[in-house]
Amino acid sequence: MSATKSYRIASIPGDGIGPEVVSATIQVVEKLAKTLGTFDIEFDHIPWGTAYYKETGKYVSEDCLDTLRKYDAGLFGAVGAPDVPDHISLWGLLLALRGPLQLYANVRPVKTFPGTKCPLNTATKGIDWMLVRENSEGEYAGQGGRSHVGQPWEAATEVAIFTRHAIERIMRFAFETAQSRPRKLLTVVTKSNSMRNGLVLWDEIAASVAKDFPDVTWDKMLVDAMTVRMVGKPDSIDTIVGTNLHMDILSDLAAALAGSIGVAPSSNLDPTRKNPSLFEPVHGSAFDITGKGVANPVATFWSAAEMLIWLGEKDAAAKLMSCVENVCSAGILTPDLGGTSNTQGVVDAVCAEIEKLI
Repeated sequence: MSATKSYRIASIPGDGIGPEVVSATIQVVEKLAKTLGTFDIEFDHIPWGTAYYKETGKYVSEDCLDTLRKYDAGLFGAVGAPDVPDHISLWGLLLALRGPLQLYANVRPVKTFPGTKCPLNTATKGIDWMLVRENSEGEYAGQGGRSHVGQPWEAATEVAIFTRHAIERIMRFAFETAQSRPRKLLTVVTKSNSMRNGLVLWDEIAASVAKDFPDVTWDKMLVDAMTVRMVGKPDSIDTIVGTNLHMDILSDLAAALAGSIGVAPSSNLDPTRKNPSLFEPVHGSAFDITGKGVANPVATFWSAAEMLIWLGEKDAAAKLMSCVENVCSAGILTPDLGGTSNTQGVVDAVCAEIEKLI
């Protein structure tokens, strides 16, 4: 009999509803591990976020990268607060980790989830997409600056960086992702008609990498036309890959089209596995409902399931998602999905479903 595998997870709840949904998820995942008995999992709390920033002047500790490398993965809540400019909080925490750890593939599964209603009458079978976002460079490379500040001729530059190395690795990841799905269909999102340097390189590398995946059907779509296709012909889409900025926008659109951003998960992956990957819901810190106990934990549950898959616990992840879907199908939903349950009520219902697995 093989020894039970053990995992250490960095818990980074962050801001707003982050601590609420991460706490909810830890309850559920610990219940799952205890019930199944096939793996052990331990969560260690790391207090990075706006409170930490106000106390220390920084969003993360000086040794944040070394700290994270001690763990098998990280479960992240949210970052952002009304009294701190968003560019400070984002660059201080999430982007301070993604770049140096080379978490270059941001992956977002999007589907019409039980308990949600797909608002598109064009999506005859609901939505089931996989979105792949280049997560390390592009428009978020951090290049640029401001000069003549406060003068009428003040200038600001935001330089998008596209390298052959980064484009090729995300393209290969995207083609492999498409290849692993039943439809083997990939759409490469671009804007090379107007961005004639970086995204022409993007197109060229896409065509080159495609030759190594003859079983994958692929096409190319300008980002503006892609928004029209997502709404008008959703059944024509399966896997999508795009730049950091384009997919940041399209992934939120996709979640809304599928039914709710409140159930949307994401993974920040280092496919080389040299560094621990981070898993987070995409809904943000939602300060308008913070502390009310009604935050939807489903996106974080799903993010944790993606984390379990990444760790090699595919069966446990499938069981977790089955339990979550059963609860949603039974109408035990938070107010954002039209339900009357609170966060803990959803947690308790999922834990009750997990007990049925015995």
